[in-house]
Amino acid sequence: MSKPSAPRREADNEAKAVLRTIRVSPRKLDLVAATIRGKKAASAVNELTFSKKRIAQDVKKALSSAIANAENNHNLDVDRLIVAEASVGKSLAMKRFHTRGRGKAASVVKPFSHLTIVVRERAEAEDK
Repeated sequence: MSKPSAPRREADNEAKAVLRTIRVSPRKLDLVAATIRGKKAASAVNELTFSKKRIAQDVKKALSSAIANAENNHNLDVDRLIVAEASVGKSLAMKRFHTRGRGKAASVVKPFSHLTIVVRERAEAEDK
């Protein structure tokens, strides 16, 4: 006998995609995530496509995955999707050192991040 499956954490009109261990600091990633929060999914994809930030392409992949999850797994209408949530969290941090003069060393921290994107289907009334 196995454990009963856990109930879904998202609502029925939501889909989620998680991108883990991204090689960028959470502070920089949150700047890109802030540009797409609350926007229509198509508009957010366009904005990420033409962004000059390096990490925007990875965020675009995660957003495309969330849209695909909504369409294929939850049967949501892609044209009515909005980015309900784009949250960023800390992951591990590689610790390295940089050699300095006179036999000394300076620490270098290379942080990683997690990104969670939730897309939500708007109701019919909200469209108008």
